Amino acid sequence: MLRIAKLLTVFLLLFPQSGLLAAGKAAHVVVLVWDGMRPDFVTEKTTPTLMKLAREGVTFAHHHPVYVSSTEVNGTAFATGMYPEQSGIVGNEEYRPAISLTKPIMTANPPEVRRGDEILDSQFLRCPTLAETLHAHTLRTVVAGAKTVTLLLDRHAGENGGLGVDLFEGNVLPKAMAGELNGALGKFPPVGLPKRERDLWTTQALVGPLWDDGVPALSWLWLSEPDYSQHHTGPGSKTSLAAILSCDQNLAQVLAALDKKGVREQTDVIVVSDHGFSTIFQTAPVAALLRKAGFKAARAFSAAGPHPGEVMVVGNGGTAFLYVTGHDATQINQLAHWLQAQPFCGVVFTRIPVDGAFRLEQAKIDSPAAPDIVCAMRWKADSSANGTPGLIYSDASEYGPGQGMHASLSPFDMHNTCIAAGPDFRRDFQDPLPTGNIDIAPTVTWLLGVTPQRQPSGRVLHEALTENTERNAHPTSHHLETTYRDENFGWRQYLDYSEVSGVLYFDAGNGEQIQAATASASGAPGKSR
Repeated sequence: MLRIAKLLTVFLLLFPQSGLLAAGKAAHVVVLVWDGMRPDFVTEKTTPTLMKLAREGVTFAHHHPVYVSSTEVNGTAFATGMYPEQSGIVGNEEYRPAISLTKPIMTANPPEVRRGDEILDSQFLRCPTLAETLHAHTLRTVVAGAKTVTLLLDRHAGENGGLGVDLFEGNVLPKAMAGELNGALGKFPPVGLPKRERDLWTTQALVGPLWDDGVPALSWLWLSEPDYSQHHTGPGSKTSLAAILSCDQNLAQVLAALDKKGVREQTDVIVVSDHGFSTIFQTAPVAALLRKAGFKAARAFSAAGPHPGEVMVVGNGGTAFLYVTGHDATQINQLAHWLQAQPFCGVVFTRIPVDGAFRLEQAKIDSPAAPDIVCAMRWKADSSANGTPGLIYSDASEYGPGQGMHASLSPFDMHNTCIAAGPDFRRDFQDPLPTGNIDIAPTVTWLLGVTPQRQPSGRVLHEALTENTERNAHPTSHHLETTYRDENFGWRQYLDYSEVSGVLYFDAGNGEQIQAATASASGAPGKSR
């Protein structure tokens, strides 16, 4: 028997992508998401618990969200381990005419998620979630979030023989658990600034009623801070720093609960954020500016629905989506070149080839429902009034200069926090390789000894584990650049990304207007150099 075990171990090391996976040492994995947490705010003063956890484990020094660097997009990346083009979610807000003909939908809004699953045969997300994969192996999961995004992590909870529970912004699946939670904790608190009380309520729901029957194989805790405070007061403000400290206190509660239950030594803990954050220095109401330029652009269509030539503009803060009715190539070219001439434009992506633009597929956002044009807003590295570097234009109407925003290709949006500790993670280790949110799901399945239902886009973070079975991973850096010119202006944009074992991590992208006389003739868009 010993000889067979040794042979099996050798086989797993030689063929890690076979149908078998060796589980890690941990029996439990707990993932905590601090929404919008920038890595430069991890300090002894503001995050003492997280700093201690980092000394006990691994700091992922070059961690990335997927683009678009927004919550629902990265919540889906966490849930599936897939790029947006494969998961089907490319924005917090999208135009899905089959779900809503006249206006955009919120991709984590429960009625719209339900409608999407209804018309798409349960394929609102186009690939299995981590929870669904674990349930197929009879492993229990608990999801608890102070925001609706956690619905995407297990929107079928309660339909799996009791293996999953999903708490999202005070609502719960299965619905029968609502009375128990409200009886133990009271009603879900109203919105405050910061959202400290909502995060505390959700944390206590997890470590209390949701863990009453024991800590499951996988637990998610998604906090609404510091995202909410940073949106309202900017990253680095006194309010935002206080919100970060409250996240640290919730982490301390989770660790204390694991200690009390006697399972801390059998639990891998991962603290990660969905995206970074920037400060708005100027707003750019793209739809209004397009109308002023003579285009038929709107934030919503009339009750009769769209007419040929009309353009739906969907704002996602640091990125704007343009959906062209009829997908006319001439109009798409006109819109893309108009955008390139604007001071707010950073990087343009298009579904069809356009001079001076990258293709949607190059950013891994070419989903079936993706827009015709994606415009990442321009950014600069200057500091805000709070003393925090990273300023962007924003298309979000609800926030203005001095307040916070993300979803751009700014490096301050495209680098986020990730720290992990537990029996499977190396101690006091700085991971030098690029890593990303799409790596969380494949790493969790590896730790729990489960084979994913589909090959993920991300990779197992072997270099950070005590049992490192892949020692030959080396990063490469890539720079894409393209230009466009006419007699009136010239345009140049770039996109930088890193690559490890075939996985792409987007670092930054931006653009600028250049003199037409000095602009190079446009070659093949997006050629790497």
